[in-house]
Amino acid sequence: MKKLLLAVFAITLSLSASAQYDPGFRFGVKAGANLSNINGSNDLSLNGNGSAFDFKDNENRSLGFVGGVFFRFGKQFYVQPELLLSQKGGEFNVYRDGLTNSEGKVDVGFTNLDVPVLLGVKIGKIFRVNVGPMASLRLSSNGKLGDSFDDFTGDNSDAQFKDKLAYGYQAGVGVDFGRVSIDVRYEGNFTEVAKVNFNNSNTEAKFGRKSNLFQATLGYAIF
Repeated sequence: MKKLLLAVFAITLSLSASAQYDPGFRFGVKAGANLSNINGSNDLSLNGNGSAFDFKDNENRSLGFVGGVFFRFGKQFYVQPELLLSQKGGEFNVYRDGLTNSEGKVDVGFTNLDVPVLLGVKIGKIFRVNVGPMASLRLSSNGKLGDSFDDFTGDNSDAQFKDKLAYGYQAGVGVDFGRVSIDVRYEGNFTEVAKVNFNNSNTEAKFGRKSNLFQATLGYAIF
């Protein structure tokens, strides 16, 4: 009975201390999920090797992991830089002579190191709004974008993710419960993340693609 009472007292004390936690600096860890997509303003249609080739956006989103660390400087008004490992991607519908390939689509995936720097304001005791720029360094990709073009065009393309470094933004809302934080954000890109070289620059311009995603994370402030 004494052990039970001690345990209840310890939990109550911990929750009370957590509720009063509101420092001017926080460092913590966070993890969650991305729902991402890659799209552009134009579908790509080509004629080569006696075949018509169409590459179209698919609205389905890819599920990926996101996790890393965050720093927060300030209370009511704050700056929050983060360092995140982020899995992103999307789907495309692929057609040749009006017919799809064996699967009818190609899944594109890549892993990035994201560095968002958010400016935020705290509303009340727990609610936050934040927005800011982000740099994203591509670490790896699954290669399926280039493979799909080669399958349909006979190795005449050079489909690839564009620059390794892309720039974008994040905007969203969050809540703090002591040391625990929950965030929901939207992420967009200013720069294109994918391109294809296919004999001429006009094709490349038509295929420019940017990524976007919705992100939800759970964080814990270590100190």
